[in-house]
Amino acid sequence: MHGHAIRLTLVFAAVAVLLAGAGYAVRQLTAPPGQHPAASKPAASRPAAARDSPSPAASPRPEGQAGDFQVAEQSFIFTESGDGLGTRILPVLVRYPVSGQSGEASPAAAAGAGEFPLVIFAPGFLQCGVVYSDLLTQWASAGYVVAVVNFPETNCHTPNPNESDLIHQPRDVADVISRLDGLSEHGRGPLAGLIATSRVAVAGHSDGGDTVAAMAAMSCCRYPGLRAAIVLSGAEWPAFAGRWFGAPTPPMLFVQGSADTINPPAASMQMYQADTTGIRYYLDLYGAQHLPPYEGDQAPEPIVAQVTIGFLDQYLAGDGDEASEMESAGNVPGAAHLVSGGAQP
Repeated sequence: MHGHAIRLTLVFAAVAVLLAGAGYAVRQLTAPPGQHPAASKPAASRPAAARDSPSPAASPRPEGQAGDFQVAEQSFIFTESGDGLGTRILPVLVRYPVSGQSGEASPAAAAGAGEFPLVIFAPGFLQCGVVYSDLLTQWASAGYVVAVVNFPETNCHTPNPNESDLIHQPRDVADVISRLDGLSEHGRGPLAGLIATSRVAVAGHSDGGDTVAAMAAMSCCRYPGLRAAIVLSGAEWPAFAGRWFGAPTPPMLFVQGSADTINPPAASMQMYQADTTGIRYYLDLYGAQHLPPYEGDQAPEPIVAQVTIGFLDQYLAGDGDEASEMESAGNVPGAAHLVSGGAQP
């Protein structure tokens, strides 16, 4: 899937022209993981022409605390064509750590460049990235560059949705990874030198979870060098051609609500039990349904935020000492239970 010849053309959204230094929204999170202060909303700002561009954070990699960094946002539109699919339009919103106060960011600095791992997020069917804003902003504020892509035939604005297009979504995600890595390595603007291109993870919800599970564990769609994968209420999408879990996988975290009737627990459990070659975790959210754990900031989303940040710190950033934090955050009496290595929840 990844060996095809594809022509990629980068087009910037009208309100986010990178080379022109268009305006950025900066968020500041000051609460610990799982708490979402009012200040986490985009700050009021000056007109773009008068606004200082926030600089990428120059601090060392943080220890995984949501709120350690302010968060800026940059929108892109990527287009791809090839393989007889016509032109595919991929709107992407990137959240990334910055230094300085909201609207008063310090000048750009090269120090610390390339420190922040990249996480690409895949939304569910008929969902857009905006509904996951709270969770993804928490990740970015803990020291990750987080990009969410709206897929061309399954996003919330699509007039004629086509769920079968899911089979092409792993390639879409791979192309976004390539383009963002290129902007970091060779581009100009806020992403230049910001991404640790050897540290890439994927995450997704529902059909987006199916998408990233395929990139980690399906023979048709594996992404080389993937460091970690987070599957939120996902499943083994049957239309993918190949074999599931037939080769070693990167560390995987499966998150599942026990009351989910759209992608029931059996779907996540099937993948968790089949993944016998790699490190794997299963977070059981008691009584949780399909959307609330990941969209918005109400319970049990704070648990999901803490556990996923700990997982990324352990296996993507390579902090190497976050397993106990994951266990503490994921084992909440009456709310959640975290297991690993094939153990049953």
